[in-house]
Amino acid sequence: MIMPSLVWGAPQWIVGALTLAGVVALSLLWSYGRAPVRPSVKVAGALLKGLGFTALILCLVEPLLTGNRPRRGANAFAVVADNSRSLAIRDDDADEDRGDWVRERLKKESPWRTRLGQDFDVRSYAFDSHLRAVEGFDGLSFDGSSSAINGSLSALSRRFKGLPLAGILLFTDGNRTDLGDLDFASLPPIYPVTPPSRGVGRDVGVGEVSVSQTNFESAPVVIKADVKAVGFAGRSIVAIVVDESGNEVARQEAKATDEDRPLGFRFQFRPDRKGVGFYTVRAFADSAEVKDKGIDEASTGEQTTANNARLVVVDQGAGPYRVLYVSGRPSWEFKFLRRALSEDRQVDLLGLLRIAKRQPRFDFQAAGGRTTSPLFDGFDNIDRETSDAADKPVLIRLGTVDESELRDGFPKAADELYGYHAIVLDDIEAGFFTQDQLSLIRGFVSRRGGGLLMLGGPDSFADGKYDRTPVGELLPVYLNGAGAASGEGDYRLVLTREGWLQPWVRTRKTEDEERQRLDGMASFRTISPVGAIKPGASVLSQVRDEAGEFAPALVAQQFGKGRVGALMIGDLWRWGLKRKDPAEDDLDRAWRQTVRWLVGDVPGRVDVSVRPKADAGGPAVEVVARVRDAEYLPLDNAKVALKITLPDGSDLTLDVPPEGREAGTYATTYVPRQPGAYRLTASATAPDGSAVGTREAGWAAQPAAEEFARLEPDRAFLKSLAEKTGGEVIDGDRLDAFVAGLSSRDAPITEPWTSPLWHQPLFFLGAIACLAGEWGLRRINGLA
Repeated sequence: MIMPSLVWGAPQWIVGALTLAGVVALSLLWSYGRAPVRPSVKVAGALLKGLGFTALILCLVEPLLTGNRPRRGANAFAVVADNSRSLAIRDDDADEDRGDWVRERLKKESPWRTRLGQDFDVRSYAFDSHLRAVEGFDGLSFDGSSSAINGSLSALSRRFKGLPLAGILLFTDGNRTDLGDLDFASLPPIYPVTPPSRGVGRDVGVGEVSVSQTNFESAPVVIKADVKAVGFAGRSIVAIVVDESGNEVARQEAKATDEDRPLGFRFQFRPDRKGVGFYTVRAFADSAEVKDKGIDEASTGEQTTANNARLVVVDQGAGPYRVLYVSGRPSWEFKFLRRALSEDRQVDLLGLLRIAKRQPRFDFQAAGGRTTSPLFDGFDNIDRETSDAADKPVLIRLGTVDESELRDGFPKAADELYGYHAIVLDDIEAGFFTQDQLSLIRGFVSRRGGGLLMLGGPDSFADGKYDRTPVGELLPVYLNGAGAASGEGDYRLVLTREGWLQPWVRTRKTEDEERQRLDGMASFRTISPVGAIKPGASVLSQVRDEAGEFAPALVAQQFGKGRVGALMIGDLWRWGLKRKDPAEDDLDRAWRQTVRWLVGDVPGRVDVSVRPKADAGGPAVEVVARVRDAEYLPLDNAKVALKITLPDGSDLTLDVPPEGREAGTYATTYVPRQPGAYRLTASATAPDGSAVGTREAGWAAQPAAEEFARLEPDRAFLKSLAEKTGGEVIDGDRLDAFVAGLSSRDAPITEPWTSPLWHQPLFFLGAIACLAGEWGLRRINGLA
């Protein structure tokens, strides 16, 4: 508000005016001091007459009101109307919908619009997913797919950058669908006008939906959905999950209450396909009719069914994941691990097993003597590749893709080792590896992001001399200070609190079943000794000996970009051999879940992510691809292409340019035009023309669900928007008074104005009223 100030137009008469005022004051004191009336009458009469004469005496110095006001026609004023579908909602028991209310107040012949046009250069705009200029508001259809309030206000600010924009009159319910942040410093005062709302009558809406993937084999995908049910207290609300083919995957029911808190649904299921899949969460009252493509709105009695479903994306990983198992001796562990992973279609297990240690070659052997290990004496048709020279360990390879893989033993170069996703070291001493290979394993975890699991045994951990090696730095336990090697014992497995919270550590669905499983497990005999637990590591399970003492059994930690696990049990195979029920497969399940944990977050040479683009002014997404070379260093100058499958089944191909701020990063923006599921495949080609790799991703465009996520007007947001920009929330029935008062508000371009106070009718009316009041008071009290 611009407050006027008072100045004197004839200051040279101030002395005369003060003198005259003094004479009047003395006369009043003399006349009323002698008057035979009560003191209260004397004071009232003197004040009234003094005020009347003072007003007349002030005319001598010409008091002037002066200030600034917006110059007519010099400032712009924007009238912006929301044209989204949420304004087509008819509130409970209302005669008209919100859009009708807005359209009525934006009529061209409205008095407030006429007055606004007299003082300002009025610009008219409408918005839904984007802002656009309009001639008038008669054509508002309220069929926009989204409410980009933040983006539209930002676009309006950019349009009037450097131009005099006095304010924005915003007609909306405040339910925005965009995520962008507003630069309040660049915005003029905003005056929101919100339709009245009598509250939501009946509605079932699916709100927040989150997807988490676990390594718990029986339920690797968990979908959590918040469902708000209004007007259905005491009724059953049904929530279901359906796949892309429309087949129902899961179903739950819950009773609706009068509380404002949403109902929480939690679904666990195992997808029937790997890679990216799309699932729909639907919620409805138990009496609603469900069809193949949605819910029959007529059978629900809801204000809208557009918010009854949400589309979610489930990414089961690229696969297949390659796991390298390295063992210092043939063992039962590899048998059970290989049998368990044979049922997992996304994991390939490769074995490098040493069946004979290195044996020195004696110098006194005659020329042309023995060149193979004596382990193979008595065998015909010896495989020269398997029976290595006598001074080298004898290794066998299992599960390799061709004859060249692992032919020279454990990989010696990064591009060879980084082709795997996880490494399992079982009872193999540090001396088996060269120093370069140990450093390579460290880089495999920290830089490549791979997983490492070390199993217990006579040649593992401290007994395997891993202390003060690069691999020892990776492990979640200290190896120095380890106790003496554990002998024969009776160790029972127990889960820690952290272990109970990790789905991949458990093998049963419920806590009671898991406790029964632990109580019925066979005991173990061998535990590798280790030192203290490293900071940041988590002890997931322990073993308890006959004396009741505990020792760590399974410890895990994050290291660099990868993760490391240490399993100190040296005879885990007893779990499988000593099981009471031959059909029980808990060990197989535990191995599959552990390997899935190892490889679950291992990056590939091509990674792609899709995220909403906040500052796009519409429902845009930003696709970011990261490309790495064979040693997992950022790869520049690659060619990245996107193949996007649209909801209607057609394909679109885009080239992705370098992002420019981070090496090996490529980014592009895509604005979806169709609602539904979008599947994309990113493929990268190296500068030399060789293929780097591909990666699949997806996202869901569901503007209707976002638009109707909230049905009540968001008055709190609009109030905050007005306060931060210097505006105020306007009552829609007081628009005439608001526009009339704009002349007293600040504006970019103003002009000075001056008005003589004694020209104001109220000024003289006040003076006359005071003198007339004093005369009446005198007459009532019998004074002359």
